[in-house]
Amino acid sequence: MSDVWIVDFGSQYTQLITRKARELGYSSVIITVDDAFERLDKNEKPLAFILSGGPHSVFEDETDYTKIFEAGRPLLGICYGMQLIGQYHNGKVEKGEVGEYGHSTVHSESGFSFPGMPESFTVWMSHADHLAKAPEGFDTILKSNNGLIAGIENKDQRIMALQFHPEVNNTEFGKEVLNHFFHDIAKVEPNWSNSVMLETCLEEVREVKGSKVLCAFSGGVDSLVAATIAHKELGDDLYCFFVDNGLLRPQDHHHIKTLEEHTGLNIEIVDAKEAFLSKLAGVDDPEKKRKIIGNTFIEVFEEKVKSFEADKGVKFEYLLQGTLYPDVIESISPHKKGGKSVTIKSHHNVGGLPERMHLKLLEPLKFLFKDEVRQLGEAVELKHDWVYRHPFPGPGIGVRVLGELKPESIKKVQDSDQILFEELKEQSLYEACWQAFTVLLPVKTVGVKGDARAYEEVICVRIVNSTDGMTATWTDLPHSFLSKVSNRITNEVKGVTRVVYDITSKPPGTIEWE
Repeated sequence: MSDVWIVDFGSQYTQLITRKARELGYSSVIITVDDAFERLDKNEKPLAFILSGGPHSVFEDETDYTKIFEAGRPLLGICYGMQLIGQYHNGKVEKGEVGEYGHSTVHSESGFSFPGMPESFTVWMSHADHLAKAPEGFDTILKSNNGLIAGIENKDQRIMALQFHPEVNNTEFGKEVLNHFFHDIAKVEPNWSNSVMLETCLEEVREVKGSKVLCAFSGGVDSLVAATIAHKELGDDLYCFFVDNGLLRPQDHHHIKTLEEHTGLNIEIVDAKEAFLSKLAGVDDPEKKRKIIGNTFIEVFEEKVKSFEADKGVKFEYLLQGTLYPDVIESISPHKKGGKSVTIKSHHNVGGLPERMHLKLLEPLKFLFKDEVRQLGEAVELKHDWVYRHPFPGPGIGVRVLGELKPESIKKVQDSDQILFEELKEQSLYEACWQAFTVLLPVKTVGVKGDARAYEEVICVRIVNSTDGMTATWTDLPHSFLSKVSNRITNEVKGVTRVVYDITSKPPGTIEWE
């Protein structure tokens, strides 16, 4: 299947381009400049090129992009990509003295329009350099409110370029602008759908058919969908081990039991609560807690696998992971391959298990985003509630008790979190937020219980909205809901005398407290 190649020049919005392209029905992948050159050298061709924005200046870029421009494929340039197109085709690019950042208004030129488009609309700008004169043969189709060229196109050469970001939600009619490129300029046929996603994932699994495959199963959306898809091809050759580290919530235990009973997955629960909590005793530093939890998980999992292989006479060859496309994108350093962006984080294999246990990776979801995984989950007939569960961190309550993980502290978070979960469900607010949880703060406060003075601890309620967890805003829920949650927690959770609500967005805060 041919893809749209999104050539990454380091824009913070590059992921959004591929998301929007897929929403419009076009298969797309993010690649580096050198990847594009290498593929073209092998006579591979995309449906179209999209050159992303980027933080650099074309006046400092000495790379020769002739291979891309002469590949004969439709081409869309966004911000930096527009300036490269303008420069290559002998337009005039000027070094910006005063940049445009944030909201701006663009106006139609040269009769440019698409169905439902007004004469002017709001867009999101982020640039310094700009195209001062369009190349010969190109029409100026949009100008910004300060007279700068905001869009050009050459229908004969199937090229379009924009000075703004159509992929961000801040741009009005952004999806329609992108659709204009795909449908009217590039004239490519849609090729992306739930059925295509599923078949692509199944093809990945079929390549390992006949092998024994291991899954470190969490019950979260990603691992559940990955395991369900893998099970369609592998059947009983897929083994799912769920490690109970003693840092789970009541809803997690119930969820795993439900999946055991109502799916065909071979799930085995490994009770390792004592192993984790004994090693965490007396530790209050958040980083040390995380490392202990991660290392203990590896030890427990490795020991379980060894004993299972010995008892059953099997040998695992692959580790199934629910790795998603953002993880893959963020693990690539385009600097290493001639690209223009930077590494954000290393690829997050489960605790280094593949290397330590000499397992090969099976990652059928690695080209999908979270929302696509949810769609896929429903396409394979998983229950809606299962695929729309909130994210839950690997260290679990370990990062929601600030300080030492004492049994009574863990129980305060478990009990208060269960109350929050029940009320969100009861009042049909669960899917109105991305993530909701409680945190035990390491402070005590004066209160009154039963006409007597109490000096007890504080629970913080944290509820946020997000699309990918990279940024988040606190959720403004009804006061009546917050009041009921607070009343229940202070009345039903032993040792808690006060409840506070966290109204910090990300940035500057993080979603989790530790």
